[in-house]
Amino acid sequence: MWLTDPEYGLSPKNTIGIDVYNPPPLHWTSLLVLAYQSCGVVYGDLSTSPLYVYKGTFSGSLHRFLDEETVFGVFSVVFWTITLIPLLKYVFIVLSADDCGEGGTFALYSLLVRHAKFSLMPNQQAADEELSAYYRPGYSTEETPILKALRNFLEKHRKSRTFLLLMVLFGASLVIGDGVLTPAMSVLSSFSGLQVHSNALTHGEVVLLSCIVLVCLFTLQHWGTRRVAFLFAPVVVLWLLLLAALGIYNIAVWNPRILRALSPYYVVRFFQRTGKDGWISLGGVLLSMTGTEAMYADLGHFTAASIRYMGQAAFLSKSPDCNIHFIFFESIPRPIFWPVLVIATLAAIVGSQAVISATFSIVRQCTALGCFPRVKIVHTSNRIHGQIYSPEINWILMLICLGVTVGFRDTDLIGNAYGMACAGVMVVTTLLMALVMVFVWQQGFILAAMFLLAFGSVESVYLSAALMKVPQGGWLPLALSLVVVAIMYVWHYGTRRRHLFDVQNKVSLKWLHALGPSLGIVRVPGIGLIYSELATGVPAIFSHFVTNLPAFHQVLVFVCVKAVPIPHVRCYERHLIGRIGPREFRMYRCVIRHGYKDVPGDDNDFENDLVVRIAEFVHMEAAEAAAHADAPRCSDASVDGRMAVVNRPFDLSRTGLLMRAPLPNPEDSVVVRAATAVTTAGDSSKTETMQSLQTMYEAESPGFAIRRRIRFEIDDSTSESMDPAVKEELSALVEAKHAGVAYIMGHSYIKARKSSSIVKKLAIDVAYSFLRKNCRGPAVALNIPHISLIEVGMIYYV
Repeated sequence: MWLTDPEYGLSPKNTIGIDVYNPPPLHWTSLLVLAYQSCGVVYGDLSTSPLYVYKGTFSGSLHRFLDEETVFGVFSVVFWTITLIPLLKYVFIVLSADDCGEGGTFALYSLLVRHAKFSLMPNQQAADEELSAYYRPGYSTEETPILKALRNFLEKHRKSRTFLLLMVLFGASLVIGDGVLTPAMSVLSSFSGLQVHSNALTHGEVVLLSCIVLVCLFTLQHWGTRRVAFLFAPVVVLWLLLLAALGIYNIAVWNPRILRALSPYYVVRFFQRTGKDGWISLGGVLLSMTGTEAMYADLGHFTAASIRYMGQAAFLSKSPDCNIHFIFFESIPRPIFWPVLVIATLAAIVGSQAVISATFSIVRQCTALGCFPRVKIVHTSNRIHGQIYSPEINWILMLICLGVTVGFRDTDLIGNAYGMACAGVMVVTTLLMALVMVFVWQQGFILAAMFLLAFGSVESVYLSAALMKVPQGGWLPLALSLVVVAIMYVWHYGTRRRHLFDVQNKVSLKWLHALGPSLGIVRVPGIGLIYSELATGVPAIFSHFVTNLPAFHQVLVFVCVKAVPIPHVRCYERHLIGRIGPREFRMYRCVIRHGYKDVPGDDNDFENDLVVRIAEFVHMEAAEAAAHADAPRCSDASVDGRMAVVNRPFDLSRTGLLMRAPLPNPEDSVVVRAATAVTTAGDSSKTETMQSLQTMYEAESPGFAIRRRIRFEIDDSTSESMDPAVKEELSALVEAKHAGVAYIMGHSYIKARKSSSIVKKLAIDVAYSFLRKNCRGPAVALNIPHISLIEVGMIYYV
């Protein structure tokens, strides 16, 4: 696939170098394994709400209405809440807006920025729109006048796009806050059951036991989702069966008339009798929907939820004098109390695991889209790509979770915070979903308005009830969200300003061409990989480097690793290869595109892979030139930025190269050959020093060292029929690879201009600088070998 300048558009396609990738379907055994694991990771959070829903609902002034009709009304409100929001909204509507299987606020945002120019980052290219997963199937570029006017308004006004981004960041931060509140709420609620039949146990001891379990839970995270899911899945299956059995038992034994509460008549009667107290109690009803963001289209969960809440309501309607704080455990028959308590505690741990795993995923999405500082991401499964673990995020969550547990010590206060977070996420999802209906699904304004009115009005009522409990713990998720949003936005703002500085200070191509093939400097043997965030043009770091050190490598490759707003970029669409300047300049560009679920730097054979792709590009370019030999030739400047999607060919002979096995002699290592090429025969001390350094490094990374000693040669069987210019270029490429590869990156310092406002100086000079100093460096994130890294210091005044 040939692409013209990515800033402007596309040229006719050529399928040379593209190997169509069809992922094999999962075997039925793999599907069974994934379904088994989902019980431990997804449904754990969905199944623990019976531990605290009725307690949170009746904890306030509603307790004085504790009679059969009020209990029936509360159950009816819970039932129809689950029906309207988790079932109708999420199962039948929101889950249809998945982004290639990914969900959440950032998935909805990525859909919007692909189908409308709502992104604030200026690194979007027309070439990205050619990705197979970029647009929704069936998407049409034809728009109604009203839709076109709305799109133009939102795209042209930066404040509207900034508000959209802040809303997404706020929703994501609330979900991250759930990673703190869910473990504290679930574990503390389950351990409080110990006080039902053990009066000697104090509340402080319950808090201490909860903290010990929470530490163990977060310590288990480094095992990975797969191992934890296999460990916890049987617990969740048994827990769901117990809930169903207890619900049926309580309905049959205590009050079968609870079935009447399925009628919405009891909802109306409930609010008529309780008034304002009933409205405020909706903050407790919210807890019945915890986990709906992770819900999949499984109607069996809906049925089980109805039964377990109905059973507790049947018990409560006939036991108004029971301790409402332990309503779930009071409803358990005495002979099976302790086994159920143990399983409930384990289920609470499983529910916490689900939200912690979701937090890792959200942080990775935010990082990929430039909205969160770089953190360490560890893949915990070789078979399933999406299972990850982040040590830094894990320990931060643990510390905050312990602080919440010890600081609040009360599930009522934590429940108020939990309900506030749940209500906020639901409202944000509804607003984003309405925009998706308009701009992605193209269903028109009437349907989107009906959706927004139907669900937005109901969720606004729940949100208003949750806001009433802000002084009683509801302030916590808001405070946590403000901190997380501030971190995200400052990082996004600093990243955007740095990218704009690079765009505005690009090296002039005319100046570059005027220097000639030598670029006015000494071209030494080897390949220089210059990393930059620019997908077009030559970055300022290049001119800064050659100004201070007037020598550069024989072959230059400008590498840009960029994230695109789709979950995954298929391997055959990932690399764009192009040329900068005339052929004799030996300057290339490589743009590596990753989705927000991909992990950059996971290619352990990048150097050899790049050589093969450049060789393939050279042949593609020569083939196109031969096909258009009669057409008028373009000037050198007109082909700058022209790029092609290049896949690594399975048949290496197509590139005219041969790949040889690693050399057994350590003296033939890359660094030693490079040192030999630039030192004289008499200056052997430098060579010995370089060899010593190489030996030490290869002892630390033997796999990488072996891959570096792979040798390329020109294929003699095809060299005779090869174009002389192509053969000369490939020979120079092989010679440069044999001499060694160096990685050049900018070590930038971001400073606000002196004329900037105080707010901007605080954001850039203090907050952004602090985050950059304490996050993972780009070289580490991209898995660049430190022995080959050259960093160039630069100051960016933004």
